[in-house]
Amino acid sequence: MLLNIIIILPLLAAAIAALLPSERWRPWLLPAAAIPHLFLVWRIITQPAAPTDAAAMLALDALGSLILLVVSLLFTISSIYALGYFKTHPTWSNRTFIVCLLLFLGAMSFAAAARHLGLLWVAVEATTVVSAPMIYFNHNRFSIEATWKYLLFCSVGIALAMLGILFLAYAGLHSGVEPILQLDFLLREAPHFSKPWLRAGFVFLFVGFGTKMGLAPLHTWKPDAYGEAPGLVGGLLAGGLTSVAFLAVLRAVQIVNAAGEAQLARQCLLALGVLSLVFAAVFVIRQRDIKRMLAYSSVEHMGILAIGVAVGGLATYGAMFHVLNNALTKGALFMSAGNIHRYFGSKKMCETQGAISILPWSAGIFLAGFLAVAGSPPFGPFLSEFTILRGIFGAGQTGLGLAFIFLLTVIFIGMSHTVVNVVLGPPMEETEEEINDRHVLKEGVLTVLGPLFLMALVLVLGLYVPPPLRDLFHQAAELLEVGR
Repeated sequence: MLLNIIIILPLLAAAIAALLPSERWRPWLLPAAAIPHLFLVWRIITQPAAPTDAAAMLALDALGSLILLVVSLLFTISSIYALGYFKTHPTWSNRTFIVCLLLFLGAMSFAAAARHLGLLWVAVEATTVVSAPMIYFNHNRFSIEATWKYLLFCSVGIALAMLGILFLAYAGLHSGVEPILQLDFLLREAPHFSKPWLRAGFVFLFVGFGTKMGLAPLHTWKPDAYGEAPGLVGGLLAGGLTSVAFLAVLRAVQIVNAAGEAQLARQCLLALGVLSLVFAAVFVIRQRDIKRMLAYSSVEHMGILAIGVAVGGLATYGAMFHVLNNALTKGALFMSAGNIHRYFGSKKMCETQGAISILPWSAGIFLAGFLAVAGSPPFGPFLSEFTILRGIFGAGQTGLGLAFIFLLTVIFIGMSHTVVNVVLGPPMEETEEEINDRHVLKEGVLTVLGPLFLMALVLVLGLYVPPPLRDLFHQAAELLEVGR
């Protein structure tokens, strides 16, 4: 019952937002739906697990619970930021944007709870459709180009994932097994599936959902989409949508692990994981656009997640922990970058220098977020990345561990050049008239409170992981170790 409410609540709020005539009051529907959504998610995760029907189409296991918690927490903080964002532009039409945001939350919640590959596919496709208008929110030639690129690449990826689902169904049919796409059934019957068709199905699922996740070289939509979307949307894409796509990839990994084909999953995850770090290291160097820089950082962290799951053991636990750390840090970074972009009217390093003297809170959060996402102590990403690294060396993969450290170091150096110049560089000279014109766009309490709270959470996770969260990470990792 609670799970149904979690999915339906944002959909009802979206319907109300579509009918509400007031541009001023419509943004308040976001926290009005998000706060009870988060409360219900936490309640369903922390209450004793009730026996679930093995044939259920919607149910939460540890993996789904983790992703649902990440999505709900990030969206709730983002909803507070949205109040401040629209307060600075009270005359903007926000009906489509607010409706799409709420539908986005509903679709991601549906994906996290889906126990049927067909429903999971529909939910992931729905996230593409409802997020596209938010990328086009600024209505200029760059945003329309980014939107079409996003739709094109992600739709092709989703089409490939559909082929993967069909191949999985045929893998069962070819072996005389009824072609049912319910996850528990697939996990139970996977050892009897036709191995060639099963392998083909996994590859298509991995490439399809990996495109939505943004693994290199399937990431080409990310720099444009993240670069042109409002900071609020960029944070939800980088922290929420990619986590949902990662869950879809993990469902495919579970199936091939259950079939005794774990080696195939390891090889695919490791290959694209390392390639993602390489691409991020190459393109983040001398990157002048702060949002595009964050997009390549997202590619990097998707690679880190893939490597963690590929290595297994302790590294898988670290990857589950890193899902939460990455989402919270990316949310803080994109929101603070959005504040900087909105004030200066530019995302370029040379036009946003010295932000700390004008936007001290946003620039400070942006700097702290960079240190966190780069794996600096005492923030949470340091702890999760260090756990993955321990898992790599513990598995005897010294070469991979050294390459991991080297690539992360290159990315840190590349990002630091841009971030330090934006935050601490010589400030741009402005006339008094320009300062007065931009006064309304200065940071406010609501546009600072959200990213500040996210960074506080990231700091706390670097110092202390609450037992319920630690148990959730362990349980999620154990689901991926079955059949290895």
